[in-house]
Amino acid sequence: MNVPVAPRLLVVEDDPQLLVMLEVLLTEEGYHVETAADGQRGLHLGLTREYDVLLLDRGLPAIDGLDLLARLRLRGVVTPTLVLSALSNPADRVAGLDAGAEDYLGKPFDVDELLARLRALRRRHLDDARSLPVPSGRLELDSRCVIRPGIGPVRLSERECDLLATLATRPGHVFSRAQLLGLVFGEAESEVVVDTYVHYLRRKLGRKVVDTVRGRGYQLGRDQ
Repeated sequence: MNVPVAPRLLVVEDDPQLLVMLEVLLTEEGYHVETAADGQRGLHLGLTREYDVLLLDRGLPAIDGLDLLARLRLRGVVTPTLVLSALSNPADRVAGLDAGAEDYLGKPFDVDELLARLRALRRRHLDDARSLPVPSGRLELDSRCVIRPGIGPVRLSERECDLLATLATRPGHVFSRAQLLGLVFGEAESEVVVDTYVHYLRRKLGRKVVDTVRGRGYQLGRDQ
């Protein structure tokens, strides 16, 4: 029997009492919670670990919450994010959404509302994750097809789809061949299999679908 995996959530909050309260509350709600008390630590965790949801305070030491979010988005981290802030007038909410947040909640907040908003973010993320943007089209995970305007659907094998989806979930991130081997191919013994499937994707979708970053690995290509 498969055991459900708890959604991973990062909380970045500098108020120690609120941080502890959120960690306990969200753990009881079923999340696997990791925490950071300043923007620098939050940035490090956001860039080096995978999360399903981010919960960021706006007024953080070291790196402001909106600056932190903008840096994550610039590096290709698309994890859905809710920003908490004592600044809750319309202009502040607009600034938060413009920085890349999916939702914005003023302090003090109602606990039930926070939990409901996080659940809604998670649901939208799961729905969106079934269709991922790729160069000049979208990858539809359920049908394992790439849909491109003006061109018929291109069907991918299971491994081709898994490889392209892995790259597309973090556009701009460079994956080493060893990382892709572990994430996509599991028991394969040689990193050559990664190069082989990159070749297959390029043959079906064009050379620019995957970029080679010399000496480092592969990343999702840019629109052609």
